Amino acid sequence: MPHSELRRFDRLYVGGEWVAAIDGEPIQSIDPATGRPWAVVAAGGAADVDRAVEAARAAFPAWRRTPGHERAALLRRFADLFRDALPELIEAECRDTGTPVTDLRVSLPAQVQWYHWFASLADKTQGTTIPFDDSVHAFTAKVPVGVVGAIVPWNAPLLATCLKLGAALAAGCAVVVKPAEQTPVSALLLARIADEAGFPPGVVNVVNGTGARVGARLVAHPDVDKISFTGSTATGRRMLGEGSGNLKRFTFELGGKAPHILFDDADVEQALNAATASAWRLCGQSCALGSRVLVHRKLYDRVVEEFRVRAGRVRVGLPHDEAVRMGPQAHAEQLAKTLSYVELGAREGAELVAGGERIADDGLAEGYFVQPTVFAGVANTMRIAQEEIFGPVAALIPFEDEDEAVAMANDTEYGLTAGLWTRDLARAHRVANRIEAGSVWVNTYSFVRWSLPYGGFKASGWGRENGVGALEPYLETRTTVIGLDGSFADPY
Repeated sequence: MPHSELRRFDRLYVGGEWVAAIDGEPIQSIDPATGRPWAVVAAGGAADVDRAVEAARAAFPAWRRTPGHERAALLRRFADLFRDALPELIEAECRDTGTPVTDLRVSLPAQVQWYHWFASLADKTQGTTIPFDDSVHAFTAKVPVGVVGAIVPWNAPLLATCLKLGAALAAGCAVVVKPAEQTPVSALLLARIADEAGFPPGVVNVVNGTGARVGARLVAHPDVDKISFTGSTATGRRMLGEGSGNLKRFTFELGGKAPHILFDDADVEQALNAATASAWRLCGQSCALGSRVLVHRKLYDRVVEEFRVRAGRVRVGLPHDEAVRMGPQAHAEQLAKTLSYVELGAREGAELVAGGERIADDGLAEGYFVQPTVFAGVANTMRIAQEEIFGPVAALIPFEDEDEAVAMANDTEYGLTAGLWTRDLARAHRVANRIEAGSVWVNTYSFVRWSLPYGGFKASGWGRENGVGALEPYLETRTTVIGLDGSFADPY
């Protein structure tokens, strides 16, 4: 598609039909590489959410009774159609988020396997028989929770939607997807795939719009049984109050400020490869990236220098360029936030070793590009070490020994991911066991797959996505007790 062509998506997907919005104004998707709109998308409001929830509620009774193997077949069909649509999906994700195509050609094909994984779980939900005595037969069953609101972030919208949509559908739930207003296109492409795959009308619905209108209505809606949300911790906390009316269930994958620990016995070259990649990948826009780099004193000067040199080697540019390894920030507000933290780090007394400025080179000045940034001499108490920046800003923090490294790693409100590098197997087990994080990567980093549970401790969230338990957040346990002797004493 020529970059000058403005794409238009003038419908929402509700109840198996493409419908005009009732009470929303169209929104523009801004290409962060150019700062100009590349698509105009229909956006809804509260009335559109009500319509979508009504459609999901109507579809749910039949969908929950659909045998697991039939739900699995639809998900496998969806996965195959997803694979066929990869060129268009890659284009949309690149234009919406600014993620380089070289990254998307790896990450998006992997999502085909994710959908197949969820399909493989659809007929595996089983209850248990509970021995009691001869007077009763007691057993449990796993039943779908109901209508799910899936609220998706802007940094990796297709993957976040996959983790929610695939698991919810496999469990037998009906879903209303609310994409981030900054990245609205890809969810509509997924709706088209779901329609072609043959999901019953109302089982999958997509309502674009703002968080203040569409997201808030989904969270507060009395007929939404569960919210699955990926986003900021502050927004997650606010949702708890807004969704308390019907005691709806929540799954949260929230913020992170991951420690990445380099011990003095590490394979330094491999550790540096991982640490620099995890600091700047996706332009720093992931809650799992290890931008808080804890380095043993013996290695510290070498690591600082290597970060400085490697920051200058990162090819930053237009995400469609095959040679580019870091694209822009996803939107103007995030660029401003990152630059504000660079200023804050300098005021806090950290040493700016590399980067820290918006890129104004020819061809990039209109986009939201920022240099890979490195701060040295960072104290773990500084805000740049404690707060989630969501930009390509690495904070290098020295430590003296294992106990200090663990203490600093855990000294944060977050607990999503962590990494450590050591050749000492005993230390690897010992430290990993002490880290307060949902995922700990040893001598590797950012290893996330469909079969591995993923989620956070502390303020990084509730529940887990992926793994054999991926459907659990979308299921309730029902206990049934059947009297066998036909008697019940008259208490009067």
